[in-house]
Amino acid sequence: MGILALVGILVLVVGGCVCVVWASRGGPRWVRGVARLTLAAGEAVRSSSRSSRNSGGQNSSDDG
Repeated sequence: MGILALVGILVLVVGGCVCVVWASRGGPRWVRGVARLTLAAGEAVRSSSRSSRNSGGQNSSDDG
């Protein structure tokens, strides 16, 4: 059951990435909507990852 869930998530991620590329080349309206949602979800994951790293009491400076 867990593997099915992971495969489903993988399919959604790959589909979202395809829509982002397609939308950048001028796809239909629904593709641009899916791409917008995909980019927003990626930004939300990125910001939650940043906040969880910073909430550990560590210095928030990036030494890159």
